[in-house]
Amino acid sequence: MPRIGGTTVTLRLAPLLLACVLATPSMAAAPAFSADEAREAALEAYLYAYPLVLMEVTRRVTTNGGEAMRMPANQFGHMRAFPDATFTDVVRANVDTLYSSLWFDVSREPLVIAAPDSGGRYYLLPMLDMWTDVFASPGKRTSGTGAQAYAITGPDWSGTLPKDVTRIEAPTAVGWIIGRTQTNGKADYAAVHAFQDGLRAVPLSAWGKAYQAPKGKVDPSVDMSAPVEQVAKLSAAKFFATFADVTRANPPHLNDGPALQRMARLGLVPGRPFDLAQASPAAKAAFEAAPAAAMAKIAAFAPHAAQIVDGWGMMGSPIGTYGTDYLKRAYVAYFGLGANVVEDAVYPSARAQSDGKPFDSGAKYTIHFTKAQLPPARAFWSLTLYNDKQFLAANPIDRFAIGDRDALRFNPDGSLDLYIQRESPGREDVSNWLPTPAQGPFTMNLRLYWPEPGALDGSWTPPPVTRAD
Repeated sequence: MPRIGGTTVTLRLAPLLLACVLATPSMAAAPAFSADEAREAALEAYLYAYPLVLMEVTRRVTTNGGEAMRMPANQFGHMRAFPDATFTDVVRANVDTLYSSLWFDVSREPLVIAAPDSGGRYYLLPMLDMWTDVFASPGKRTSGTGAQAYAITGPDWSGTLPKDVTRIEAPTAVGWIIGRTQTNGKADYAAVHAFQDGLRAVPLSAWGKAYQAPKGKVDPSVDMSAPVEQVAKLSAAKFFATFADVTRANPPHLNDGPALQRMARLGLVPGRPFDLAQASPAAKAAFEAAPAAAMAKIAAFAPHAAQIVDGWGMMGSPIGTYGTDYLKRAYVAYFGLGANVVEDAVYPSARAQSDGKPFDSGAKYTIHFTKAQLPPARAFWSLTLYNDKQFLAANPIDRFAIGDRDALRFNPDGSLDLYIQRESPGREDVSNWLPTPAQGPFTMNLRLYWPEPGALDGSWTPPPVTRAD
């Protein structure tokens, strides 16, 4: 994984190695899969491909335009206000930071990313490849808050950079920067906007020169519905053809060889055109069954994705970088595309009551933190509530999250009670109220940015969510 100012270790699967793996005589002579093996291999292929396909659909949506968070490739777009219940581009959005998004394409030349001095303000610029792995994360935790500049280079680029620019090699030619800048409520918008305006993205050939980025435009033919819903509707033929096409410029990782060999026996090879109609009958049937089977497997994995402690899912590594844990990678992409590495943020999640039943938006719940149990975060923490579609839930006071930067009312002993319910808990407790949706179940996420060691080694866990009625 590339490290800022350090040694770069390439994560891509080199084209020569890919050719050797996929053309070995033993594999070419391998017997045909049985029907059961074909279904299993196709299911594995779908899980392997899912994050990349979701990234591609998300890219199409979020680069279709020329303003706010929808900007063309190699240009920053900024969210100037917190998302609300109408925001559906990304599931489980946060309302703690203002996002700065950039889809990079360095297939032709490197892109220089410059960040201004943040004056000590917490921010991070995690860089994801098309497989959703975070390969670099400049920001306060890793590189400090002084002015800095980086050149994102493609997997095969060679050349010379200016001495004040640090190279970061991207494993794929296309990827996503999902910047987050700490924002302490709406009153903090102006200061955050000033920092966002100082973020620059310039092609290497224009670095140090006057540069004007081309204007974006809206393509009305692009489906702008929620990417996760678009992918769910893709036929097997379209899904796997998209995967094969996108991998032409975005090669698999070096440790994916075994998975690639298995897919190749079904006729699916990254970077080569794929036509389901040309597959064998057994392979065609297996591929067509894969989407439903894979989504069922992702759903079934939910109870096992994290250690459950007092009703909270404490999900540890791998997150942000996944190795060959393709099910975990697909699961995280589905429930929270663009996840950070745990050293930057951890997200304990409460998805059900202690008896396993979904949280009921018509019921009343409390969370009681003792003084010693308050979330241990070096930057900040919050609790965010989502509806049954993983989006922010509309409510009368437009409060979607609550945390340490709010005017919370603490108890005399330093403990804290949060009230999770549809109706106001009363004037005295409204400062500690997180409203539930008008109907249906809901889930919650705690967010700890720059968590302290206790949140990473398991010595700290959140208190249970208690039903009050």
